[in-house]
Amino acid sequence: MKRDGKIKMMQAAACLLCAVIVWGYGSSLEGTEFSAGRLTGPLLDMVDVGSILFVVALVLTFFYRRIAAATTVLACLLCLPIYLYFTAPGPFRWVFRGEYSVPMHASFVWNKLDIVGIVVLVIAACVGIRSLLYTAEPQPRESA
Repeated sequence: MKRDGKIKMMQAAACLLCAVIVWGYGSSLEGTEFSAGRLTGPLLDMVDVGSILFVVALVLTFFYRRIAAATTVLACLLCLPIYLYFTAPGPFRWVFRGEYSVPMHASFVWNKLDIVGIVVLVIAACVGIRSLLYTAEPQPRESA
């Protein structure tokens, strides 16, 4: 398999993995009071848009690799805040002041699912950035 094909497959795998993880994470929060909050409602909407963008990037990877890479990076940026909200509620509440209905028990919460989500999003963003920076090898010209 050529180098370009390997990069496409790696990017497609990252998009698929992120789409599955983010969709599963966001769907568990749908229909709860979390979706109606002044701050948390838009976070959940960002996750919904991000999961759709991961699917779009997955399809685009095989036709327009660089556009798909940019879409992947954008989707990662849209999905990351909700993981940060649950992993680091103290700094998040310090940045976004307001009245929260649930009291904060700790500034940082170690939840394996949230950490896995953050790691997968960072890997997908790195793959997307690498794909944006990588230029395809020029095809050799055939002599007549």
